[in-house]
Amino acid sequence: MPRPPAIPAQDKVRIVLSVLAGELTCAEAARRAKVSETTVGNWKRQFLDAGAAGVEAGGKAGPNAVERALAEEMEELKAALGEAHVELRVWKKSAEYRLGPSRTSR
Repeated sequence: MPRPPAIPAQDKVRIVLSVLAGELTCAEAARRAKVSETTVGNWKRQFLDAGAAGVEAGGKAGPNAVERALAEEMEELKAALGEAHVELRVWKKSAEYRLGPSRTSR
């Protein structure tokens, strides 16, 4: 059975708004659009999660402000950890040079 033609994002938004306004039930909207009730439910969820842009993007909205801030903080922490690691290696090497290898070093 061939796949039905894609429904434009503006039509999806109109359908979701009709359902949210109580003008149509999910079942009625699905019958009129010739899609499943699950599909209309997915559009509704996407719309509520990200507004009209969420439906237009197919629910693949980018990271929000909190996620971006956390990603930036993670990058800063990675850099700090790398610097600390290098510094620790330098200290160990200078200690071995001054004191000679320890009994436990390999």
